Amino acid sequence: MLGECGMLERDKRGLRKYAVTLCKEMVVDELFVQSLQTDDILTDSMAEGILAEPTSHKRSWRLLSLLPKRGPRAFSSFCSALRDTEQQHLCALLTDSPERDGERQRYVDSPLPLPTQEGTVSAKRARTQESMEMCLDADSPITSPVLPCTPDFYLSHCQQSYSMVSSPRGLALVISNVSFDPCAAPDLDSRKGGEVDEEVLRKVFTELDYIVTVRRDLTAQGMRACIEQFGRQQQHQTVSSCVVCLLSHGVEGAIYGTDGQLLELDWVFEAFDNAHCPLLQNKPKMFFIQACRGEEMDCGVEQSDGPERTQSPGCEQRDAGREGEGDGDTRQMEERGRLRVKLPQRSDMICGFASLKGTAAMRNTKRGSWFIQEVNSALRFRARDTHLSDILVQVNGRIKDREGYAPGTPHHRCKEMSEFTSSLCKDLYLFPKYHPQY
Repeated sequence: MLGECGMLERDKRGLRKYAVTLCKEMVVDELFVQSLQTDDILTDSMAEGILAEPTSHKRSWRLLSLLPKRGPRAFSSFCSALRDTEQQHLCALLTDSPERDGERQRYVDSPLPLPTQEGTVSAKRARTQESMEMCLDADSPITSPVLPCTPDFYLSHCQQSYSMVSSPRGLALVISNVSFDPCAAPDLDSRKGGEVDEEVLRKVFTELDYIVTVRRDLTAQGMRACIEQFGRQQQHQTVSSCVVCLLSHGVEGAIYGTDGQLLELDWVFEAFDNAHCPLLQNKPKMFFIQACRGEEMDCGVEQSDGPERTQSPGCEQRDAGREGEGDGDTRQMEERGRLRVKLPQRSDMICGFASLKGTAAMRNTKRGSWFIQEVNSALRFRARDTHLSDILVQVNGRIKDREGYAPGTPHHRCKEMSEFTSSLCKDLYLFPKYHPQY
């Protein structure tokens, strides 16, 4: 019935019976795996193997194939991890059966508080009319410490990357609009879960050695004044970089203030360009925008096999057509050498967007937005040895794998796709927790 290293037979039967449903609906993220590691159900190598799988389905399948071999406590620990990550509907699926009366009583008598359930159909249906940002899924923010950069890694990469040696690394501004004026902006719902995002960003950038300022619930004019004041801070002159995070409802190219008025994102970028913010010239400026860029819901498409498209032929030409003519004039070259080096109007910026142009962004009312969750996780685990552009590529990959869980609504299995734009001119490594000694 119970092998020395095995699981109860009835528990094995339950996992086999509902394996398809679990693989389809279960979210296996770092927090879920970490819970099983804490209970000594998974080893570090097992956890790394699960999280390395490229899709949610494969992560779930790998975990389910390991559990029956991980001892008699594996099933109860697995159910606890489901409850802790607000996947109680799957825990109930496994435990609510006549032969499991004893198990059910054990969970009912548990002194641990059960989190509010978001996985039920009725709870999801109540939110289908939320405007501008959809509230789905059930992941939890990762709180593992930011992994430190090693001295060897810094020394082998610092020459080809932006200088990131100041302590603090820079100043960070987080503007989070959660509650909107019901009179001035009656169509903008409260962004439940937005307060989780702002706290997640505050913690992760504090650990990355930034001085973080969080401002909540600002009008469009209030955001403008806050950004202008932030950009004028003299401390920018002595630090290595800058971070700006904007969390609100939005449309393509703009985000909403609490008064229902729009703040143009182009104005925000302009406020930190080389002309308007000389203190940050040649320094990397990072932007993270958690807001919808339209109302279209990405319902996804079924993946199908097919031939890969061939690359387009190389047909590069100089855009100007007459570029380089007259360069042989010696006098012009000498005069040019005496002039001060000029910079483009806007450079050294990178901006991560939660969604593509025209589409909605996803947010969980308890756990925060998909995009901020993934940015937080990637920074904590990857900033030690990955430059920011590649980190945001990894975020894109994780967002691509996500699906909304809202049975009975048009948003069930909905998708989101993040993206980023960059005018960085070097690799941007944050070199967390490493400070060179001179």
